[in-house]
Amino acid sequence: GSDDTTPGGAAKPAPSPAISRFRRLLPVVGIFGAALLYGDGVITPAISVLSAVEGLEVATEAAAPFVLPITIGVLVGLFMAQRHGTERIGKVFGPVMVVWFAAIAALGLVAALRNPQVFAAISPTYAVRFFMENHLHGIVVLGSVVLCITGGEALYADMGHFGARPIRLSWMAVVFPALMCNYLGQGAMLLADPGLSFNPFFALVPRPLLYPMVALSTVATVIASQAMISGVYSLTQQGIQLGFVPRMRIIHTSEETRGQIYLPGVNWLLMIACVGLVLAFQESSRLAGAYGIAVTATMGMTSLLYYAVARQRWGWRAWQAVPLVALFLAFDSAFLSANLLKILDGGWFTLLLAIGIMVLMLTWRDGRAALSVRFAAASVPFGTFLDGVRRTKPLRVPGTAVFMSVNPTGTPLPLLHHYKHNHTLHQTVVLLTIVAEPSPFVPRPDRLVVHNLGEGFHRMVARYGFMQTPRVPELVQLAAARGLPMRMETTTFFVGRETLLIGSGNRMAGWRKALFAFMSRNAWNATTFFGIPPGRVIEIGAQVEL
Repeated sequence: GSDDTTPGGAAKPAPSPAISRFRRLLPVVGIFGAALLYGDGVITPAISVLSAVEGLEVATEAAAPFVLPITIGVLVGLFMAQRHGTERIGKVFGPVMVVWFAAIAALGLVAALRNPQVFAAISPTYAVRFFMENHLHGIVVLGSVVLCITGGEALYADMGHFGARPIRLSWMAVVFPALMCNYLGQGAMLLADPGLSFNPFFALVPRPLLYPMVALSTVATVIASQAMISGVYSLTQQGIQLGFVPRMRIIHTSEETRGQIYLPGVNWLLMIACVGLVLAFQESSRLAGAYGIAVTATMGMTSLLYYAVARQRWGWRAWQAVPLVALFLAFDSAFLSANLLKILDGGWFTLLLAIGIMVLMLTWRDGRAALSVRFAAASVPFGTFLDGVRRTKPLRVPGTAVFMSVNPTGTPLPLLHHYKHNHTLHQTVVLLTIVAEPSPFVPRPDRLVVHNLGEGFHRMVARYGFMQTPRVPELVQLAAARGLPMRMETTTFFVGRETLLIGSGNRMAGWRKALFAFMSRNAWNATTFFGIPPGRVIEIGAQVEL
């Protein structure tokens, strides 16, 4: 069965030029969507906490000078708590969310029952009539309406942590009904007194409960921000595995639940960005434009990628996929168009941040590809190397040596350098390649394949999903179970460390090469990233010209 033929044996038609261009653009679409989600991860904690603390101004104007310091204090505390892990934070704050949604539902329902005609707003005919009367001018209102539905994108980002079923259950049983009750209550209140539009949410709260409600809303926004922060961690881990982000330190915070991780470097960068954003914009209303563009543009990118998945992975025909995606894009493009009107009012920040992150990710991807070409050109076919070993019969010393290799077929450069300079080999030599699969998880039994190459050489190919972090000690255990004589205490790991020199050997611009070299120097070292004990590692350096 070749991939170039159908089951009946006929050759598959070549894809049209338009389809080929679309497939080439897909990684860029995905990267830009990921960059927008990073922007969302910066803006969501800032605007959420700031808007909650601003409720103090509803209680008293004297609280205005304290809004920014309290907001910054809450944000710093939120990011400092991240090292304890999502599971522990959830156990502490989970019950608070039940109280929060019950409170906002009760407040909204009480107000709605005082003015029951507001329940007619559930009918979509009013929205249709609004646009029929206001035509394209009505699109301006969508820039504010979209803020009522934001947060859904955080649920998608967190599916990697919790799975689809908990997300569906929490949304349909708790979040959606509570929000509907509260929005209906706000509408009923504004019908009775339009002058309360300056902050309709806190206007629902009885005066004696205002301060407790500000405190509860602040805690709730902290938890809502947690969803985006953990989503950014998950996104970064996937980017590392797929080759779009440099290696970073990843700490697994739960022994029972896979996917719950903490990245210190990302955490502190997010904290600095959030605090800087609050100091720069100072009011949640000024951040609304940046927030709206981040959310709606991410939704648009998601719809485009959904079409690609439906066609290529699920095998849907065009007539099945196009109508559904067109429906999604109709809403996405309407909301995005409305928010693009706010570029000068804060939307520029989102676009600038997303473009900057996209440049970094594309530069890392292209730099790695250029390095792979260099390594392939300098490599030797393993069969040729093995023939040389058989001819020269070098001294073999006791123990096991593992050489990390990017290429699952060739000869690792660290092995070539070691043999060239030392003229010795270990009794057992293992060539280890770690491959990132396009699926989220690879089951443990399918994770490792071992090939006996003869003369004491073995090739190990380990496969991990993009939601998993490779761990070399685990691979040593799997190899030993398959009969390979390996123990961490008697195994030496040889890894390469490249010093990058800026040349003119490929199409990358000089500034991108310099940027890639900087990112490479500051990437987390392979020894620690893969969990190899430092005392068992020998690094072999090499100069590589880009």
